Amino acid sequence: MDMETFQRAANLSPALAERWLSPITAAAREFDIDTPARLAAWLAQMGHESGGFKLLSESFNYAPEALRIFSRIPANMRAQLGRHSGEKVVPLARQEEIANLAYGGRYGNGDAASGDGWRYRGRGLKQVTFKDNYRDAGRALGVDLVIDPDQLASDDLLAARSAGWYWKSRGCNEAADRRDFDACTRAINPAMDGKPARDARYKTCCNALLA
Repeated sequence: MDMETFQRAANLSPALAERWLSPITAAAREFDIDTPARLAAWLAQMGHESGGFKLLSESFNYAPEALRIFSRIPANMRAQLGRHSGEKVVPLARQEEIANLAYGGRYGNGDAASGDGWRYRGRGLKQVTFKDNYRDAGRALGVDLVIDPDQLASDDLLAARSAGWYWKSRGCNEAADRRDFDACTRAINPAMDGKPARDARYKTCCNALLA
């Protein structure tokens, strides 16, 4: 995949395409994302997860009504925690509280008071989330992501490699071989959040890589 093809497939600016081509190519090679069909599906999913290859750390800048996606945040706390009138961004302290409530007590995270929800929020191109996944990704990649989870947001190669690891470990290469993009989406996000946007990205990737 050359620079021009990558830029068209992922719908990137020249600067973003130049930034990501090498990490993406290296991760794809490492995790057997080695056919146009696999690349198209992977790039579409990772593009969605990372807001177009721009966001490597999960934001909790939510309007109150949008907090409904987190079942663990009580309805009577949404107005308090979400973006208030006049705020452009939810202050960091409230973003941390949202993350701790939403992700606490699951998949290796301690309870909300432990701070693990914020500590192990989504990072990298895949937005790896939860302590168990950070542990498993770190073991596979040869780095300690439990001690230093921010590596997935500060190192582009690790951000891409973690996405490749997650993809391969969930059987997404095989799903892409079958052209079963919905199975890839379920593996990435079981709730199928953002399906229309993911599907639109996939169509763009297929047009660039499979034409």
